[in-house]
Amino acid sequence: MSLESVKQFFAEHAPDIDIIELAESTATVELAAKGHGVLPAQIAKTLCLRVGETCFLVVARGDARLDNKKAKAVFGGKVSMLGADDVLALTSHPVGGVCP
Repeated sequence: MSLESVKQFFAEHAPDIDIIELAESTATVELAAKGHGVLPAQIAKTLCLRVGETCFLVVARGDARLDNKKAKAVFGGKVSMLGADDVLALTSHPVGGVCP
């Protein structure tokens, strides 16, 4: 479902962009970097986060780590990662397939 929704979005909004499909999994930063022959820092990852009842996405460089103290200051409260079921329910994409 994830790939099909991305293909549909690009077909409607950016038909000149090619989608590269790999035979092997790209569900983690390491796998995606290996599959594309790049460094983990060259991969964008999507973090699904929550502060209180507010859920949001943050796109970060593949090798970046979330600094909890800075995130709390920026987002106005303690930041937590969403669970796999919440990610799927809110984004329609499974963990490892949430698109930037």
